Amino acid sequence: MRRFKVKVNDQVFEVEVEEIGGDTPRVSRVPQTVPVTPAMTAPAPVAPVRVPSSPAPQAAPAAPRPAAAQGAGKAGEGSGDEVRAPIPGVVSEVRVAPGKSVKRGEVLLMLEAMKMQNEIPAPFDGVVAEVLVSQGTSVQTGDVLVRIER
Repeated sequence: MRRFKVKVNDQVFEVEVEEIGGDTPRVSRVPQTVPVTPAMTAPAPVAPVRVPSSPAPQAAPAAPRPAAAQGAGKAGEGSGDEVRAPIPGVVSEVRVAPGKSVKRGEVLLMLEAMKMQNEIPAPFDGVVAEVLVSQGTSVQTGDVLVRIER
């Protein structure tokens, strides 16, 4: 006979469990005893299976990644006068318009990726020549977002 404390609906019961040789164990809750049917039964034993030995299939080698665009710099920077997307995402806010003067580090737009807002800064001082995206635009890594004239 084994004694257990069982919690049901935030109420604690002290029970005794006795295995009596049959398929139906008996549970005693002091002072009364009742037969119970287990909610789960043990799984049937599984016989081992022999698998013929053969070479495991080999995965094809991964395709090489394309080289980064020449002149690409830190996240948000582009080559020359272009500001490119550092990660894929959705443009959640555009803070500049063509003709606006910007300083290095000034936030040009916000890019949402994986539920996080990412600031895309101006890589250098200049004047916004063209904004190629608008709010809600989906972009991929490397897409041109804004062109700035120095």
